[in-house]
Amino acid sequence: MAVIRLIVGLGNPGREYEATRHNAGFWWVDGLAHAHKLDFRMENKFHGLLARGQVHGHEVLLLKPDTFMNHSGRAVGAVMQFYKFAPAEMLVVHDELDLPPGSARLKRAGGHGGHNGLKDIHAHLGSNDYWRLRIGIGHPGERSEVSNYVLGLARKEDQSLIDDALQRALDVAPLIVAGRLEAAMLKLHSA
Repeated sequence: MAVIRLIVGLGNPGREYEATRHNAGFWWVDGLAHAHKLDFRMENKFHGLLARGQVHGHEVLLLKPDTFMNHSGRAVGAVMQFYKFAPAEMLVVHDELDLPPGSARLKRAGGHGGHNGLKDIHAHLGSNDYWRLRIGIGHPGERSEVSNYVLGLARKEDQSLIDDALQRALDVAPLIVAGRLEAAMLKLHSA
């Protein structure tokens, strides 16, 4: 059973992107950091913001790449290589078009589903054998609308559902960091 030692929240840096759907991963790691009084600091050698400390009794690193979504792998690869973490010791938290707002799902491995952040992480690691926490944001219906959709603000009722899903996912964080991901999955997916 691998313990989760690195949690990566995906998003885009900058104030103009803070509240956009694509930043759901940032929102979750920000919530986790806040709950444990951990501060993010820019670490240039890791191309991102890093927070270190105890999360539910486990030493964990939190990473928010500062590279924009399409280049998330650069930051993830740098941290993984430096700390010699195995892919199975990492959780990547990201927005998910294929799940409706209000959904949060854990899974291990699998494809990138067209998600540019995951695609770049796969390329840098040469592996897809890591855990993902997928935060549902819904789909605009048209493939041509996806870019504007993920970089846009959620409707008020959708944002409320997304916030609820983020909280339910934070509620299973003790299981996640303890490496009890099957138990976390069961609890999260039956909520």
